[in-house]
Amino acid sequence: MYMLHRILSWKIGWALALLAFLDVFGVGLGMGVPIFCILLGLPAGWYIARRIMARSYEVKALLGKMLLGTATLGGFTFLLMAVVWGRCLPMLFDPTADLAHFGIPLILYEPKASFIGWLVLMVIISPFLQFLMALLGANLAVLWGAGERYKNPPAGSQPAGGLGP
Repeated sequence: MYMLHRILSWKIGWALALLAFLDVFGVGLGMGVPIFCILLGLPAGWYIARRIMARSYEVKALLGKMLLGTATLGGFTFLLMAVVWGRCLPMLFDPTADLAHFGIPLILYEPKASFIGWLVLMVIISPFLQFLMALLGANLAVLWGAGERYKNPPAGSQPAGGLGP
C-alpha cells in the first residue's frame, strides 16, 4: 500500500515522462505498430484515474480530468504515429513507388488502397483505440474505488439512499 501511495504521489512531470517513455518503448517494441501502446492504455488509464481520485472526489471534476488525461495520452500517441508513418505520405503521390512490396498487408487487394488504409489505421485509428483503452482502465479504477468506498464509507457519511441515524 505504501508503494502505491508513493507512485500516486509522483510529480505530474515525472508521471507524464514515464508514460511517454513507455509509449515510445511500445512503438519500438511493435516496430512501428502501436499494439503495445494500445495495451498500455489500460494500466495508464488506471493510473490516471487513481492519481485523480487521490486528490478529488467530485464526480464532474473527476470525469473531466480523466477524459483530459486519457486524451493527452492518445494525443501523444497520435503525434508519435504521425512522426513514424508521416514520412510515407509522399509515397502516395510518387508513381514509381512500389507500394505492393512495402511490407504492409494488402488487406484491400489493391496496393494503393491498402497503403492508404494502413496509414489511416496506424495514424488515426490506433491512437483512438489507445484512448478508448485508457478510458476503460480509468472507468474501471473509478468503479473499483467506488466499490471500496461503498464497503468502507468515510466517517460521518450516510448510507446509500440518504437514510441515516
